[in-house]
This record gives sequence, structure tokens and C-alpha cells, in this order.
Amino acid sequence: MASKVSEKNNAYSDPSVDAAEYFSPPEHGKLHRQLKNRHIAMISIGGVIGTGLFVGTGTALSNGGPLGLLLGYITMGTIVFAVMVSLGEMVAFLPIPGGHIKLADRFVNRAFSFAMGWNYWYNWTIIAPAELSAAALLIDYWHPNVDNSLWVALCIIVVVTINMLGAGAYGEAEFIFASIKVLTITGLIILGIILDLGGGPNHDRIGFRYWKNPGPFVQYDGIAGAKGRFLGWWAVMTQAAFSFIGTEIVAIINACLLSSAWSAASSDLYTSSRALYGLAAAGNAPKCFLKTSKSGLPYISVIFCALFTLLAFMAASSGAGNVFTWLANMTSIAGLMTWFGIAVTYLRFYKGLRAHGIDRRTLPFYTRVQPYAAWYACISTFVICFFSGWSVFLKGNWDTATFVTNYLPFALFPVLYVGALCYYRTSPVKAQDMDFESDLAQIAADEVEDPPPKNKIEAFWRWLM
Repeated sequence: MASKVSEKNNAYSDPSVDAAEYFSPPEHGKLHRQLKNRHIAMISIGGVIGTGLFVGTGTALSNGGPLGLLLGYITMGTIVFAVMVSLGEMVAFLPIPGGHIKLADRFVNRAFSFAMGWNYWYNWTIIAPAELSAAALLIDYWHPNVDNSLWVALCIIVVVTINMLGAGAYGEAEFIFASIKVLTITGLIILGIILDLGGGPNHDRIGFRYWKNPGPFVQYDGIAGAKGRFLGWWAVMTQAAFSFIGTEIVAIINACLLSSAWSAASSDLYTSSRALYGLAAAGNAPKCFLKTSKSGLPYISVIFCALFTLLAFMAASSGAGNVFTWLANMTSIAGLMTWFGIAVTYLRFYKGLRAHGIDRRTLPFYTRVQPYAAWYACISTFVICFFSGWSVFLKGNWDTATFVTNYLPFALFPVLYVGALCYYRTSPVKAQDMDFESDLAQIAADEVEDPPPKNKIEAFWRWLM
């Protein structure tokens, strides 16, 4: 074990190793690092906060009631924790390009990595029009008589322009948008507490009034008893997943929420285009998506992924609210299947560590909740996906659009996996054959530190970020 760690540390710290060899072939160009540490810090805090939190929570509240909403989000939060500690343990030990998709290739097989990669791309591609349709829904607050297609077109122009300007422009825009979102959420929490305690203009102390009347739970679809309350809580789960993957509010707050939709859609397009680039680099997508500009922009991938934002124009014909719900359902299931894939990959990673005699306590990050957390994430995500469209099976509640948007992405994952399995004719990687050593040198070679602060203001800002 000591020799393995020594070899790994030498490879990791050897500056003579050219990082470029680990990326795409030089004739196609490669991505350039343009995001600074402050960009990454703010994106990690607020970049994924979108309309799932601001807009979609209303549907979850109406379905489950206040307590059902709270319990639903707590439950989903435990699943997120289980997924993140699983992913964190793997990437802290093996911080290789490609993240969980490349790790799936190492510890499961190439077919599973193929399925995870395309599912991940699909997830981030579909969520962008969901955010844009939500933006149309928010703008409709001010101009209800204007065709939503106009607002969708304007939002698409903003989002695509930001991404076509490159990673640097995206980082600066996202830094501003994420700052607005974080401040908005903080302000809303403070405002909610003030209003709840009677600090509003009418000094009406709300307290837990609505927990008593009409009650903490909603009897879903009028179904009485514990069954109706359980179904109300379960109805929150899919929406809660979308939020983790976002009546007394004035128009200025809506403007902040609009920036949230723009920000999230911009992040979605950025992520989906880089995911597609990664798929091409791994040989799982056409090589044309590897083409980049001199500044490192994968413009073919960006343009292709941007075409899917046109799905947001469905908001003009079917209603922004309905379209947002459909796309949110599809995104939630795809996101849950990504979490399922991460959990499966960790379970294989865990088995490989034991086969190689590697003590988890020596890893850069580990928790005592494994492998139970990974099993919990694996089973719970599958169960939630399987029952995600349960409401359409209630008497008189059949809705084709809801059924399709819930179960199409659920069926897509095994179809991708089985198809890749047949094409690549690959078998699961045996635990004793798993690779815990390769592809670490480029991480050190590609690591870039921000220049030291020039004054106390810059030093304070760096500490804050």
C-alpha cells in the first residue's frame, strides 16, 4: 500500500507530465480554464439555485401542505447527503477529469459510463427550457397580455449570448446572478420571519395559523385519512428533487427571481455543452463536438445544446405553468437517475477498495456511514423514480403528458445501458482489476492558483469568497 501511495504522490506532483495528453486530441483543440476561484465559489453556492426553489415550491406546498412540504424536503435532503458523501469520497481520492462519469467507467464498465454520460447531458439540456419557461411565467406577472413567446425569445438570447462569450463571461455573469440569488434568499427568509411574527403593515401575527387551519397536511385529491396525507407527502418528492437539482412578495422580488431563471438556464447550457464535449472526448459522441475556438469555447457543443432551449416556446402554446411542470418532471427523474448511478458507482468503488486492501481511513475524505448511505441513495432514488407518476393511476386522474414526462427519462437510462452493453460487449470491471492510480498527474499540472491579493480589500474579498 505504501508503494502505491508513493507512486501516486509522485505522479500527482510531477510537473513534467503534460496535462494536454489527458484531454482531447490536439487537432480538435481543448478547453481553457477561465473560471477564477471566486467564480467557482459563488457558482457552488448559488449557481444551481433556480426556479425549482422559487416557483416549483408552490406546487409542492399545495400538494403536501406545510408539514408534508417540510418532510418531503427533509427526506430528499437525506438522499442528497447520501449521494454527496458517496461522490465526495470518490472524487477527493481520484479527482480526475470527467468526474462521476469517468469513475463509472473505471469501477462499473464503459456501458454504464455511457448511460450516465448521456443521461447527465439530457438532464442539463432539458432543465434549461424548464428554467426559461419559468422565466416567462415570472414576466407574465407584469405583462399578462403579452405573448409568452416574446419573453422566451429574449431569455434565450440572453442565455446563449452569455455562453457564446466564453467561460470567462459566463463566470462573471454567474457571479453577479448567484450573488443576487443568495441575497434574495436571505432577504426572503428574513422577510418571512418578520411577516410571520406580525411585522407586516397590518401587524397580523401569522405564526402557525395555517398549520391549524386548514392543517399541516393536505388530503391529496380529497382522499381522507392517513392515505391522503401520505400521498400528499409523496407528491412533494419529485418537486423536491428538482429544487435540489429551486403571496406577500412584491414585484421587485419577482425581478430577482427572473435573474434566478436566467442564471440557472445559463448554468444549464454551460454544463450541458461541457458534458457533450466530455462525451465526445470519451468516444461516446461524434468528434465534431470536440471543436473549440482559439479561446477554448466548444462552440459546436454550445450551439447544439442551445437548440434544445427552443422547447421553451411550448410555454407560448400550452401555458408556461404546464410546460414548466412537464420539463421539471423530466429533469427530476433524470437527475435522480444520475444520483442512482453515482450510488452504484460508489458501491463498486467500495468493493474495489476492499479488494486492493486500501483502508478508507487513509483517504482524503471518508465517512462512517458507508456503504449504508450509498445503498440508501441507490434504493430510494429508484423507488422515487418508479412511483413518480403514481398520481395518474388514481381514478379519473389519467394524464398522458404527466405519464410520459415521468416515465420516459426513467426508461431512457436502462435503454442506454443495455444498448451500450450490446454495442461495446463489455462486462463489469472486476474488483481486483479496478484502477486506483492513473490519470492523477494532469490534475497537479492543470492546477492554477489565483495571484496573491494586491491590497487589503482584495484580501478581504478573497477571504469572503
